[in-house]
Amino acid sequence: MKKDIILCGVGGQGILSIATIIGEAATKAGLYLKQAEVHGMSQRGGDVQSNLRLSTEPIYSDLISLGGADVVISMEPMESLRYMPYLSKKGTVVTSSKPFVNIPNYPDEDALQAELDSLPSVAKLDIDTVAKDAGNPRGANMVLLGMAAPYIEILTVEQLRAAISVVFARKGEAVVEANLKAFDEGVKKA
Repeated sequence: MKKDIILCGVGGQGILSIATIIGEAATKAGLYLKQAEVHGMSQRGGDVQSNLRLSTEPIYSDLISLGGADVVISMEPMESLRYMPYLSKKGTVVTSSKPFVNIPNYPDEDALQAELDSLPSVAKLDIDTVAKDAGNPRGANMVLLGMAAPYIEILTVEQLRAAISVVFARKGEAVVEANLKAFDEGVKKA
């Protein structure tokens, strides 16, 4: 089994934390893993994306080809559309429904939502509101990861939860618990 995942968003939204958690879970599960990241102008709100390739068999390239992604997981709806050429015909987009407007010519929100709704397989949610309601306003990325968990398939919810505990352990138990709670809320909304 293999799963090719594109993670995308805007700098500071936690894309690389999601990549780290998936990578930790894949490593613990004994999967083959290749990862490539583009940070762009991440500290200035620019595009950030990561290619994650997970497999039970060896992987020879760390980049996902056009039409090869099984899942596009996006913290920002416009960014998810940027990577549509990479999504396979049977792929799924898992995205925040709430735009992060950081450029003056950001597309019309209704048109953006209509384009997302026209995709064959899309799951979208206002992850910022869910994170705030869960008591972790900075945990929107964990809500998104929870929402994406069923589409990742090669890793279980339990494996991803364990990886969250490992990745955030150095920040203390309260941070681990807050991130697990946000992740669990995302799983419920999937």
